[in-house]
Amino acid sequence: MSTLALLVALLLVLVVVLVVGALGYLAHCHPALATPLMVAMGGAAVLAACIVPIAIR
Repeated sequence: MSTLALLVALLLVLVVVLVVGALGYLAHCHPALATPLMVAMGGAAVLAACIVPIAIR
């Protein structure tokens, strides 16, 4: 694997962690909207559904 591919993979992981953390924090601040864990897992599932087809190519 090239250095560029590893750097892109690292940045992708960081973005996913940031988005899932932000969703969890948002749901934690507003508990009436949804449970924090389910929102974070839903966000991770949506990101995975968008990224996996691109990564498979």
